[in-house]
Amino acid sequence: MTSKQRTDSIERFIRAHQYADLHTLAAKFGGSLSTVRRALDQLEERGVVRRHHGGASLIETDVVAQEYDFIARNQRHPDEKFAIASLVAAQVQPGMTVILDGGSTTYAVARLLAEKRLQVITNSLPVASLFSEVGSVETIVTGGSIYSRLGVVLGPMCEDFFNQVHADLAILGGAGITENGVWNHNALIVAAQRKMIGAATRSIFALDNSKFGRKALSLTTPFASRFTIVTDTRPSPAVTRAISAAGAKLTLAQ
Repeated sequence: MTSKQRTDSIERFIRAHQYADLHTLAAKFGGSLSTVRRALDQLEERGVVRRHHGGASLIETDVVAQEYDFIARNQRHPDEKFAIASLVAAQVQPGMTVILDGGSTTYAVARLLAEKRLQVITNSLPVASLFSEVGSVETIVTGGSIYSRLGVVLGPMCEDFFNQVHADLAILGGAGITENGVWNHNALIVAAQRKMIGAATRSIFALDNSKFGRKALSLTTPFASRFTIVTDTRPSPAVTRAISAAGAKLTLAQ
């Protein structure tokens, strides 16, 4: 196999699977890890893939597809996410049972919780991986079907799991926020988030200002009195009034 043939084959594989690690590519298409790295470098220069430690993911041009890609979402608005995450993490007390969903902002929260003694329930593969070697956090991962592109476990088994547990706090993200409430793109994510909300005494939605005024496929939930919306900029007057009217709390990360 020539270098060009290998690079073309790797491109087709990543376009089909959205992500691939170095060892898989080397085993499938021959060559050393350094050979695969050079092929990925070429694809990155062409704007086809984004390199990561140990592999590469497809760069999507579709906006909605990017919303689903955990790695792409995790790289957007890092300063805003850190400010929001810091404020959310400060509300988590040692000894709590906390539900963390699969959003990129909730992952930023998770990184700030590693030193606290907690029981964490999550359907997020990145969050579960983050806590896998942290002795102070007991991590429970839901059942369900793995959606690797989203970095989450979803489906009826996941939803049923949340019917059987209780948490002090659920920390969730979203794709949009309007005066109607919080929205998300994927019906399976929405179904899981609704179960998370039902299983928790309180829910915090961590949403940066890029979500303002955006509707998605489904309304996850209207605002409620046991909700806190944490964001980095004051939303529109209509959204602010809707939050207040529902008895929910709006907290701004300064």
